[in-house]
Amino acid sequence: MPHQSRTEATFTPPVPEAKRWIEGVTFPPGRPLLNVSQAAPVDPPPPALRKAMAEAIERPETHLYGPVLGLPALRAALAKDWSAHYGAEVSPGRVAITAGCNQAFAATLAALCGEGDEVLLPTPWYFNHKMWLDMQGVVTVPLPTDDALLPDAETARALITPRTRAIVLVSPNNPGGVEYPAETVGALYDLARAHGLRLIVDETYKDFDSRSGPPHDLLSREGHETTLIQLYSFSKAYRLTGHRVGALLADPALLSEIEKFQDTVAICPPQLGQIAALWGLENLSQWVAQERDEILDRGRAIAEQMPKLEAKGWRLKGLGAYFAYLEHPFAESSDVLGPRMVRDAGVLALPGTMFVPATDPAGARHFRLAFANIDRAGIAELFDRLAALDWPLAGPDGPA
Repeated sequence: MPHQSRTEATFTPPVPEAKRWIEGVTFPPGRPLLNVSQAAPVDPPPPALRKAMAEAIERPETHLYGPVLGLPALRAALAKDWSAHYGAEVSPGRVAITAGCNQAFAATLAALCGEGDEVLLPTPWYFNHKMWLDMQGVVTVPLPTDDALLPDAETARALITPRTRAIVLVSPNNPGGVEYPAETVGALYDLARAHGLRLIVDETYKDFDSRSGPPHDLLSREGHETTLIQLYSFSKAYRLTGHRVGALLADPALLSEIEKFQDTVAICPPQLGQIAALWGLENLSQWVAQERDEILDRGRAIAEQMPKLEAKGWRLKGLGAYFAYLEHPFAESSDVLGPRMVRDAGVLALPGTMFVPATDPAGARHFRLAFANIDRAGIAELFDRLAALDWPLAGPDGPA
């Protein structure tokens, strides 16, 4: 059998793959491409933050290596922010800053898992999580979700083995958009603690949760110090995607292991991104609240437009943060229809097959829509184009 590197054995990144579908396709002026494939905001940071970043460029320390686990001032500010949001004490010594939230996940799993260990990942999953586990030689155990895209603690319990190291949750969810109820998260926390596992909660989209107040009480629960790990991204709240600044909250003993990963891979998080994140935490709370209101309004716009698609046999399975997860009515699989949707409707969306195991038939029936960069008028146009698709419909057993 030919030798394969870990990357050769890992699937192609979905977003770059989907972007290749638009190569050579002409979009008429009256029907431009509607790109709902990626969640990253394309607008720059607000002017006041850009000004602060420009000023930081002139400071010599901006261009030097910084502490491996991040700037102390940013760690302290995020600890204060999370303490206030969750009504629980978070010390700066439990915070690490990373080069984006993807690196926070990678560093955490590198510190927790060895070759052949297992991690439970709810489906549909965030594909970069699966890619990293594959590249690390960790076995991904798919955790099926119900029709509302919610994982269940009893289903998870049956999948735990002596090799299981962690359960991973994303809430608000990518790709499903679903905001996990506190009861769901709490039950999975209890399960993880009872089995000596880590519960990793990726809260990249926490700033766009529709609920007021903390979405869960895990930071107040007994044993959270050695059970709970929280991941976060500054990219979405402050539009700092290209500056790569994320964070994780974990116990200091685990952070000492994560420091080894960080020092080897990145040496330190980018200084300019950290300075921007700190300025944002200190100055942009009202601006972020307005951004949240806008995103929540776009979610309402999608719910209002859904009758157009429901009349054609579509179903809305999940909606929240930047995402809507839809079940389509067509005969062919979403991975076949994705490139065709570019040509026939001028819409670039990711098929559900990119978020589930190849053996899971649910992927063929779904699409993810990311609406971070499309306003109410664009959403109405998007739904008109999808409703106009006249592809052959599936039979009672779903897509082929």
